[in-house]
Amino acid sequence: MKKEDIQQISVIGAGQMGHQIAMLCALGGYETILQDVHESALEKAESTLHSIMDKWVKKSKLTEEAKQTAFARLKFTSSLERAASHADFIIEAVVEKLDVKRELFARLDQLAKPHAILASNSSTIVNSLIASATNREDKVVNMHFFFPPLVMDCVEVVMSEKTSNETAELTMDVCKTINRTAVLLKKEISGFIANRILGALQREAVFLYEEGYASYEDIDIICRKALNHPIGPFELMDLSGIDVGYYVMQQRYAESGDPADKPFACIEQKVRQGDLGRKTGKGWYTYQKEEVKK
Repeated sequence: MKKEDIQQISVIGAGQMGHQIAMLCALGGYETILQDVHESALEKAESTLHSIMDKWVKKSKLTEEAKQTAFARLKFTSSLERAASHADFIIEAVVEKLDVKRELFARLDQLAKPHAILASNSSTIVNSLIASATNREDKVVNMHFFFPPLVMDCVEVVMSEKTSNETAELTMDVCKTINRTAVLLKKEISGFIANRILGALQREAVFLYEEGYASYEDIDIICRKALNHPIGPFELMDLSGIDVGYYVMQQRYAESGDPADKPFACIEQKVRQGDLGRKTGKGWYTYQKEEVKK
């Protein structure tokens, strides 16, 4: 398959990542389908995207014509069969749980065209653990966007030992077409690059908090003021979703068995309480209203 053969992209999962990835694809010129099992998620995704794009137009980041053209390319469906059977390239953006992803990829493998590439937006799970649920391991790749995708430029494209060079090259081509800077990793490791570095910082921050060396507010202040980070580690957890980080830690612990990778007690408590950050209005901090960075 050549890059010109990729005409339609489907994104599976209309959550905080998926709907923005779909918009990027539509803006990049691809016929795009956004799929989610919940109609309410699709309605929220469409409303949110219109709001974001309207603001882009007002800020002259996008013309009204370009906005209308992109939305004309973007379709919404709750049917996985419709989304998968028409796509040349499929991007999975569902919950960060290995069993859920494996089940989804097994279904996509059955529904999708033989040439279709299956990409996972997982932030930590290596694609070899997912690809083995399919009969096209050479066409499975990690395509890790960063939150929020419409703002963050970088994409980690990660190969397993069975990912073909053609698949990797086509994935890099897609990134270029949707105006994102892609970095190719030819060797996979759980968490990839950015999240391993970020995870090390986060683990140390939570350790210092749990051991009583400083409050989470003061740790955030130190990281912003002394290290010149744009956002503190606890603020970042709230932004990306505390549950997302929790699932990442659970998966890492399941793979390594290392007690150091086990989720911290304070993180687990917040997940159980449903205090997941900005999206729920409360995490480490309390928020009046959920806001998405435009």
